[in-house]
Amino acid sequence: MRLLFLGDMVGRTGRTIVFDLLPGLIERHNIEFVVVNGENAAAGFGITEKILLQTLEAGADVVTTGNHAFKQKEALSFSARQERFLRPTNYPGGTPGRGANLYEARNGARVLVSNIMGTVFMHPCLDDPFQAVERELAACPLGEGADIIVIDFHAEATSEKQCFGHFVDGRVSLVAGTHTHIPTADHQILPGGTAYMSDAGMCGDYDSSLGMEKEEPLNRFLNKVPKGRMEPATGPATLCGIAVEIDENTGLATDIAPIRLGGRLEEVLPGFW
Repeated sequence: MRLLFLGDMVGRTGRTIVFDLLPGLIERHNIEFVVVNGENAAAGFGITEKILLQTLEAGADVVTTGNHAFKQKEALSFSARQERFLRPTNYPGGTPGRGANLYEARNGARVLVSNIMGTVFMHPCLDDPFQAVERELAACPLGEGADIIVIDFHAEATSEKQCFGHFVDGRVSLVAGTHTHIPTADHQILPGGTAYMSDAGMCGDYDSSLGMEKEEPLNRFLNKVPKGRMEPATGPATLCGIAVEIDENTGLATDIAPIRLGGRLEEVLPGFW
């Protein structure tokens, strides 16, 4: 099975490149399942229901989030009715919405997608992500409850991301790191057959600070006092993500490669496409 995971969409420019390029990528390369992180889609913070529906219409099968899941207040209501919207599964009990769900791929495969947030330098009050994923995998094991399992691990520290990947190696198809917005060069298939990359990067303007206009973040580093809101950068965006080939008999990865299109970064397409 051919799967595409796209990193955090940031603002209008990030949304635009995803909406423009994703339908063609799906058609040309016979992509059978798409996950998009929508964490920063609405003015850089959270996502609205309108943007969620536009992302699904463009070809995403599920939209994941992270620490900004509910920055747009309307998400508190639409998260309950939109089954293709995920917030971190290790949020406290009673949080609206769902952190994992089972979906059907274009080829009929059962795909479990789980959105889990790290705690190092993030939110230490969240449930432990390692225990959270154990619960998810016990409820829906690879090869039994699901044919494919994808985890969006939304975390700050690469050490936590790497340890998480090794922890679930051989039990999930892909661990895709999100949140730090910079595509890493460590895409690999772990010894047990799980595809892994510490950060998928972002879909946004890289002439920026993590997709935001440079002036205000720079001001905060220099002067320590905010002068205004952070605003998404509006220059040409780069689409960044991860392409994975998965053996449907085992649910484990056979190939992984980064994808980067448009904008300022060197363009890369998977050699196996």
